[in-house]
Amino acid sequence: MKPLKVVVTDYIEPDLKWETEEMAKRGLEFQSYQLKFAPDADVIAATRDADVVIVNMVPITPGIISNWERCRLVIRHGVGYDNIDVAALGKAGIPLCYIPDYCAEEVAEQAIALLLACGRRLAASRRALDISSARGAWDFSATVPIYRMAGQTLGIIGCGRIGSLVYLKLKSFGLKFLICDPYLTKERKEELGIEVVDQETVFHHADFITVHTPLTPETRHLVNEHTLSLMKPTAYLVNTSRGLMVDTQALSVALEKGVIAGAGIDVFDVEPPPPDSSLFRMPNTFLTPHLSWYSEDAGRRIRELVVLEIDRFLAGQPPRYVAKPNA
Repeated sequence: MKPLKVVVTDYIEPDLKWETEEMAKRGLEFQSYQLKFAPDADVIAATRDADVVIVNMVPITPGIISNWERCRLVIRHGVGYDNIDVAALGKAGIPLCYIPDYCAEEVAEQAIALLLACGRRLAASRRALDISSARGAWDFSATVPIYRMAGQTLGIIGCGRIGSLVYLKLKSFGLKFLICDPYLTKERKEELGIEVVDQETVFHHADFITVHTPLTPETRHLVNEHTLSLMKPTAYLVNTSRGLMVDTQALSVALEKGVIAGAGIDVFDVEPPPPDSSLFRMPNTFLTPHLSWYSEDAGRRIRELVVLEIDRFLAGQPPRYVAKPNA
């Protein structure tokens, strides 16, 4: 009898030696590729007879899915799954498993780091240091104004695993909170001790806004020309969720015209952003290279959790987390 076949379409690890050994222990055929920028025909050829397909960033389209002969599970190596046509998988009867719980701490920490960097104007402080060093005398004019963060209002859009961690970690900072999440249950709101408000209230009144929602048609360009216009000119935006949550052109205009004070951005609509991206020209913006998920701990944990999902599959158990269209 032919062994079950597991195929990795693309990966970000230096190598998959550990996975190869683990699959061999289980008697599985295992093949891995780097097909992130490959044509659909190459993806089809690699995955046509796979029982389990593990995907990082390769787009999984209806055309690819329709050519699969044996696939019974797709595992998304990560949290988001906007590169995968979940509806087409559903029509084919193939569940999509994703891994939302391997890096919540890391993303929350990155969001907080960007919030603090914005609030304390660290980029301007470095410019002030360079100017002062050149002059031989302190000149802090580039850093003005900086406001005490205690007493200011943080808006959290999306209070799931990551947003709630941001809230819990920052409770001791003396911040006020405005939280928007229409999907929170009554029990979860009571557990966190919060009330929720609508999105417009967050944009109107928050001094800092951090976005932690999944990318769906509903949330695409959630931050746009209109919502940015609602923000205070002293307010900052942080995005560590998905690049398409923010209209980059609208954000660049808002930053250039002083509609908002600044931004901390870890994710981009085009990744990596091209050298001529307008965001690179903004002195009031902190940019990091889509690494909010990363730590050595998280990198190890996601590999373990992917193998756990394969073990559950072999045991006839459902995935721990199954994606739903537009969820």
